[in-house]
Amino acid sequence: MPLPNRHLTSVLLRREGELFLFDCGEGTQVSLRRLNLRWKKISVIFISHMHADHVTGIPGLLMLSSQVDRDDPLYIIGPPKIAEYVESNRRVLDMYINYEIIVQEITSPGIVYKGDGFHVRCFPLSHTKPCYGYTLEEDMRPGEFHPQKAQALNIPMGKLWGKLQKGESIMTEDGKEVQPDDVMGSARQGRKFSFVTDSLALQEISTHVIGSDLFICEGMFSQDLAEDAHSKKHMTAAEAAGIAASSQGIKKLALIHYSPRYIEYELKQLLKEAQEIFPETVLTRDRMIFPIEFHD
Repeated sequence: MPLPNRHLTSVLLRREGELFLFDCGEGTQVSLRRLNLRWKKISVIFISHMHADHVTGIPGLLMLSSQVDRDDPLYIIGPPKIAEYVESNRRVLDMYINYEIIVQEITSPGIVYKGDGFHVRCFPLSHTKPCYGYTLEEDMRPGEFHPQKAQALNIPMGKLWGKLQKGESIMTEDGKEVQPDDVMGSARQGRKFSFVTDSLALQEISTHVIGSDLFICEGMFSQDLAEDAHSKKHMTAAEAAGIAASSQGIKKLALIHYSPRYIEYELKQLLKEAQEIFPETVLTRDRMIFPIEFHD
């Protein structure tokens, strides 16, 4: 349930000016307004599963987006029944929608969305309803351009430098072919974001979130309530940390989706238990911001 200082689950990822929303709990549009974000820039909403606390913010967000000029379609990607949920809300509420909404139901794990230089992949979780985790992973980036190498090869600054940086080979004025590798460093790793909520702590999750710069994962219960967590098909904060620790290359674990039984100061126990296993763990708060830097 939502609490006065703790809204329901929703994570917004901004990349190159484009916005991606992971789950859309009640009150999501309130946080968007308080952050002064341009919600029409949201390209895709990814839904983990069809429980109310993860989808009840969708109708308000759809109507909010109709208050601004929007040319691009809005994609909504999620498990079975997400299309029925969106359509029934549009019909019953008689929504005025002035842009295209494209709903895609997940039929199997794998890549569910591709953009310029990145892709989003889903993988199955274990909850009381069909549930999916998501990773957004960038393609490999070109290596660093070395101007001194280009100058040594008598390549004039300008369009030819640009072509080499784009991975194209060129011909110099004296007829010599120059390959990008002649002036560029090794390809660099792109960034990776992972989102997991409402699931038992499956061992296979660690293989999907490997190398995440930011791993958002539920930490609903303290370890003394592990039995209760498992009966509801949730995980504890310590189990989320165990996934991060067993995976390779995770830079930061950010816990989310706490049980409403924990008031603010009690959340420190969740953090303590997680940090004992994975020190780079933080508790998320509403409207908290995490920069995800490039690997150079």
